[in-house]
Amino acid sequence: MGHRSVPHTADVRVEAWAPARERCVAEAVAGLVGSFAEVPAEPSGQTVEFRVDPGTDEDMLVAVLDEVIFRMDTEGRLPASADVAAVDGGFEVRLRMADPDRIEVVGAVPKAVSLHELRFAPGADGWSCAVTLDV
Repeated sequence: MGHRSVPHTADVRVEAWAPARERCVAEAVAGLVGSFAEVPAEPSGQTVEFRVDPGTDEDMLVAVLDEVIFRMDTEGRLPASADVAAVDGGFEVRLRMADPDRIEVVGAVPKAVSLHELRFAPGADGWSCAVTLDV
């Protein structure tokens, strides 16, 4: 289980992998945040919860990442960690937010999730996904 950023022309590409689909989404959230910010591992105590409607795995992944970007843009907050659970065909997401005063921006901030080269599928070793972030 893990995530990494990989070189991509003019954008940021994040890859994540985990034994379970929902954990892979949580790793993608960590990869998105880690692609441009250093966030303390311990949350501030604030928790944000939201649901993602049923859809394709790719659509639900994008919806989760779009919500993280939206909250960053509108509230200036980022998750220190994410928990994702399958609920009624969709996802229930809990973000444990970091203290905004302790976030250090160290790279280009993503503006959106690109659908170009989007990948999210099971494999022999679990689930993996790859997304391109427009910066």
